[in-house]
Amino acid sequence: MKLKTQISAEDGKQELTITRVFDLPVELLFKAHTKPELVTQWMGNRILKWEAKKHGSWQFETADPQGNVMFRANGVFHEFVLNEKITRTFEMENTPFDVQLEFFEFEKITDETSKLTMHIVYRSIALRDQMLQMPFAAGLNMAHNRLQDIVSKLK
Repeated sequence: MKLKTQISAEDGKQELTITRVFDLPVELLFKAHTKPELVTQWMGNRILKWEAKKHGSWQFETADPQGNVMFRANGVFHEFVLNEKITRTFEMENTPFDVQLEFFEFEKITDETSKLTMHIVYRSIALRDQMLQMPFAAGLNMAHNRLQDIVSKLK
């Protein structure tokens, strides 16, 4: 079965492109990426800090059912254009992965559908390839499916 969230990674490049079309107006898709109460629901994490604005910072963590922190990430919003784009850094704490640069573009297709394009740049090809060896694609697709389900109820 083909995943709805598509990941493209060209050989020899330290970047990847992720695309997904959602049955959501672009305003709701953007809101799902900027409102902490929504981010928490579809990503399954706990927001520690969330300043969704230019030069704002963010931090979240994910814990197992017993409350043990499994993953913590943080970054800074560098560009923030309502319903159009977000540029931010993303750093996983206490991992061998270096900080990455992420460009999110939100595109209106129709009044009820929109497209998300994420362009992620890694420090090296090796780090990008290491990320792709993890269950990254399946996890992102599951998160995007949750985003679609949760946010569609806000229509």
